[in-house]
Amino acid sequence: MNAEQLNDLMIAVSLIAALLLFGTFLRARLRVLQKILLPSSLIAGFIGLALSPQALGVLSPGVIEIWAALPGRLISVVFACMFLGHAIPSLRKVWREAGPQICYGFVAGFGQYFVAMLVTLILLIPLFGVPPIFASILEIGFSGGHGTASGMCEVFGSLGFPDGCDLGLMSATVGITVAVVFGMLLVNLAARRGHALLIKSPGSIPRDVLSGILDPKNRRPLGTSTVSMNAIEPLAFHLGFVGISILLGWLAYRGVREIHPMLRSFPLFPLAMLGGIAVQAASSALKIDRILDRPSFERIQGLSLDILVASAIASLNLRVVMEYGAPFAILMLAGLAWMLALTWFLAPRMFPDAWFERGVVEFGMQTGVTAVGLLLLRIVDPEYRTEAAPSFGFKQIVYEPLLGGGLVTSISPMLIAGMGLPGALLAVSGIMALFILVALLAGFFHRHPGPYQSIHQ
Repeated sequence: MNAEQLNDLMIAVSLIAALLLFGTFLRARLRVLQKILLPSSLIAGFIGLALSPQALGVLSPGVIEIWAALPGRLISVVFACMFLGHAIPSLRKVWREAGPQICYGFVAGFGQYFVAMLVTLILLIPLFGVPPIFASILEIGFSGGHGTASGMCEVFGSLGFPDGCDLGLMSATVGITVAVVFGMLLVNLAARRGHALLIKSPGSIPRDVLSGILDPKNRRPLGTSTVSMNAIEPLAFHLGFVGISILLGWLAYRGVREIHPMLRSFPLFPLAMLGGIAVQAASSALKIDRILDRPSFERIQGLSLDILVASAIASLNLRVVMEYGAPFAILMLAGLAWMLALTWFLAPRMFPDAWFERGVVEFGMQTGVTAVGLLLLRIVDPEYRTEAAPSFGFKQIVYEPLLGGGLVTSISPMLIAGMGLPGALLAVSGIMALFILVALLAGFFHRHPGPYQSIHQ
């Protein structure tokens, strides 16, 4: 990369940073954006898309080209941070604390594939002639999100469906919007019907949540310095562990791609996550995990994710979205219907307590991102008095390495291409049946407990 290209990169990153700042202030001023709790990164992305050559033409194609390249790199940073700074509990403890949440989460995640494959097989292929791997964009966008969709661009390209990249990004955009809008509708409905344990009416959302600007009394440190700034900047210190995680993932990436021709398009980001797990495990074994500050890793992860989302939306190819408008809309509606049905009908019968709180945090995560799920949970359980938050946290330890951007998500288009849609549908059906059977044998299913459960049972 020469000096001119480096300058272009600096300008492009500066522009996306300015758009993020503008999006934050815009949300703080416009009540319509506050009511739908639209993240600043989405606002920034839509503004960037409006300024792109596809719309107003204010920005140059070179800037858009750089923005389009950022998400595929930043997603490895996001996934490398996933488990850094977390004490990794035993699988026995995870199952004991979150067994029902684990089964529910996997039924929801694999169910997104099931619904998408079924709709694609019986409706979208006959009517619109979409390729079979079209079915994978629902889970990649909803449960995976913008980062996962960006990381899958190379996979879609290698399988002869490059449009899957833009469709996956649009799926993630629809997903996060659905998570906020329909999540709030679920919260209001549950509060009015008495299904929420701690709120009897929807109430008012705290002002700082709406505006995005924290009141002075609610401000908190971004992280804790575990090393002296005389030696190294604490954030740079933690970035070193992220770098090692990505390097380990890259070494595994080089090896995986040589195993089989089908795996030559395997993405880097899930292996960066495994690298992070390995670094965390090694840190614990060497007794240096005490100097790893989880909030610092979250700041690195959050910064990367905000830039990733904004640049991904701003560089969307609108031609592709319009071309696949009808089948894409049908697929999105099918995914939304699946998640609403799970939240309202399966959650009350699978969760032993706080069924709505457990269900709504899962709805937010499975359609949008983990942060949206926790935001919805905060509204119905402000002080985390129910078991929903810890159960969800333990479930994520098992879920994230596989779905929502994990290994299964990474290979799903390749599996659909290799097995064919009927074979892949049969396999997903079997996996869902297995988790439902495990839930039955474990005694998780029960009759609807009614609206007035105790917080601790």
